[in-house]
Amino acid sequence: MIVGRTVRCRVSPSLALIKYWGKLDTKRNLPATPSLALNLKDLTTETVVRIADSDSVTIDGIPMPPERFSSFFDNLRASLDVDCRFEAESKNNFPTSAGLASSSSGFAALAGACAAACGKKPSLEELSAMARVGSASAARAVYGGFSLLPAGASYATRLHDAAFWPEVRTIVVKIDSGKKVASSREAMEAVRRSSPFYRSWVEQSSIVLERALEALNSRDIAALGEAVRHSYMSMFATMMGATPPILYWKPQSIAVIRGCSLLREQGLQAWETMDAGPQVKVLCLASQAEAIRDGIAAEVPEIDREEDTLVTAPGPGLVVEEVDGE
Repeated sequence: MIVGRTVRCRVSPSLALIKYWGKLDTKRNLPATPSLALNLKDLTTETVVRIADSDSVTIDGIPMPPERFSSFFDNLRASLDVDCRFEAESKNNFPTSAGLASSSSGFAALAGACAAACGKKPSLEELSAMARVGSASAARAVYGGFSLLPAGASYATRLHDAAFWPEVRTIVVKIDSGKKVASSREAMEAVRRSSPFYRSWVEQSSIVLERALEALNSRDIAALGEAVRHSYMSMFATMMGATPPILYWKPQSIAVIRGCSLLREQGLQAWETMDAGPQVKVLCLASQAEAIRDGIAAEVPEIDREEDTLVTAPGPGLVVEEVDGE
């Protein structure tokens, strides 16, 4: 066992533009649908890992159930061919488990920090595969910029770095920072078992992805926005068709969705998306970001422009550093 090594890892969460929703293999945590994503700059998970006598994880100071992380740690040790145990302390500068992809940045940071703490230097593809066991979206977060996780894949790939489309922005609209009503894992399985729309969702996801990839490669915000909207609305349709229905939206979420529709009618490229939580993310261009922020605040009085909205650019992937004296 390596003694006394402490490593800090930072990473931004991965926002799926084309959604991953559903598992092809629950034991291996393989996605049933492909996902296209970008990391969100200025939102950060920071994880500090020390070699220890047993595995433990705290998030924002709260101890986590060991069973949530046991398969991740077991797979990581097998992948790295080590016998280390890890003490991990993680914190987010954004709400945890609230629909802002905290599990993506959390498990990506944990994989990177654990590997470095036991002296290993795996490739990004290998780190992506290790992070995926904890959260499939974490497979994308390790890269930064724009990434793709194909259906059934064990690791994601980088499509473009964060500088590929410098004008693109995401406005994060905070609706409710409380913990979401059901975890993504629970909700995905409930949808797979009971929603009559699930099979159609899986079948059409690759078609929407192709449209999105073409739009991304040509930097066409309108075409990409159309695909983004199609993807998240289809995903939520599967949830609403489940028994019982799963609904993460809050009244303010719907108000922001309607507000974005009105802004598009006014000529602004405001393309909203949502994940398993009430927060709304709006894809746009830097030249229109402040006008869209103003428009959202005007249409939804409950939204405080300064406190509840954040404009972010494409963000970085893993940044790992060894900590001295800890």
